[in-house]
Amino acid sequence: MHAQTFPAIGTPGQPWGDTEIAQWRALQTRKRSYVDEVLTRIDALREHFDVAQYGEVDCGADGRYPLFALRSRGWDAALPVAVVTGGVHGYETSGVHGALQFAERHAAGYAGRVNVLVAPCVSPWAYERIHRWNAQALDPNRNFRADSQAPESAALWALLHSLGDHVLVHIDLHETTDSDETEFRPALAARDGKPFEPGTIPDGFYLCADSARPEPAFQQAINAEVAKVTHIAPADPDGTIIGSPVVAPGVIEYDCRALGLCAGITDARFVTTTEVYPDSPRANPQQCNDAQAAAVRAALDFALTPR
Repeated sequence: MHAQTFPAIGTPGQPWGDTEIAQWRALQTRKRSYVDEVLTRIDALREHFDVAQYGEVDCGADGRYPLFALRSRGWDAALPVAVVTGGVHGYETSGVHGALQFAERHAAGYAGRVNVLVAPCVSPWAYERIHRWNAQALDPNRNFRADSQAPESAALWALLHSLGDHVLVHIDLHETTDSDETEFRPALAARDGKPFEPGTIPDGFYLCADSARPEPAFQQAINAEVAKVTHIAPADPDGTIIGSPVVAPGVIEYDCRALGLCAGITDARFVTTTEVYPDSPRANPQQCNDAQAAAVRAALDFALTPR
């Protein structure tokens, strides 16, 4: 059982209002720099990519955060599009740095075959505070919809919808961490006025497919490549991972569009959400980044292989 570390805010059984959200936000402190750790790396890629600002998030006293995407130089409208997103939940370090690592080391190998669009840090305020929510205590990854109240989600929604029906593959890079159980799930229960129900954290990498277009061979190809880098999460004794039935080794499914998940934004045939486990004693930060980059490469390779 993981110890609960989330501080008590509000009245048990009652959803938060503006006062409780303000109390929560006052506890969030800046722990790392979006400018130093993300924007400097994006700037260094301007020689190889077109860098487009697709939005800006105004976080009041915490500042304004420009949102950037990397686009293939020489974008060819006749080619399909591959979308890579990271940092939807800002705390997911390898999601951000795995996306950047793919851009730095591997994206050039796909030139002339597919247009690549990388949005490496969708939620920069949360990245700096190592949190799952945005500044309004909203989970961006439950708010990807046309009328989104989360500005990070609304900006990415608009960007990806501008691509029309050209998106072939979308891979969204996430992590499942011990802090999900000690901090973020207790906070979610408190915010919504519900009791906290303890769960389990899977030890290893797994994928969340879209139940509306599962493409099992695609999911399995990604896991096969990632298994060369890090271990795939086993199912719990009840045959689930984070409470969802395991449909193949290391694969669960969600209805991405109904839940407002990032992977549900486009009509791409091939979509998945990665989940790296950085707290495993069998993994280190570079290995986690390598696993994310390997997943992206495997996703693109599978999607681009004629069948």
